[in-house]
Amino acid sequence: MNKKLPNVFANKNTGIVNNNKEMYYSGEEINKRNLESDTDKSIKSIIIRKKINDLFNSENFVYKVNVVITTMDGDKECTLIAKNNDSLLTINNESISINEIIDIRKM
Repeated sequence: MNKKLPNVFANKNTGIVNNNKEMYYSGEEINKRNLESDTDKSIKSIIIRKKINDLFNSENFVYKVNVVITTMDGDKECTLIAKNNDSLLTINNESISINEIIDIRKM
C-alpha cells in the first residue's frame, strides 16, 4: 500500500495560499434582489387586478362605483364605470392606466 506516486500526482507543498482575500463576487445577491423586486411587482399587480375585478363583479355594482385610487401622483377620488385590459374608465371620460395604480379601495 505504500507505493510511491509518480511525480505528476505528487502535491508540492507551497505553503499558505491567500489568493482569495481580495476577491468578492456578489452576482447571486444582485440577482436575488432583482428577482425579489420583480416578484413583488408581479404580486402587487395581481393583487390590484383582483381588487378591480372584485369591484366590478360585486353584487352592488350596477353602473358605477365610487373609489379612491392611489397612484404615484397621490390619491384621487373618482367614479369608475368600465374597465379594459390595461385601463379604467371614469365617469368624466378619463382613462387611468392599471399599471400606474398602487392601491384602489371603495369609498
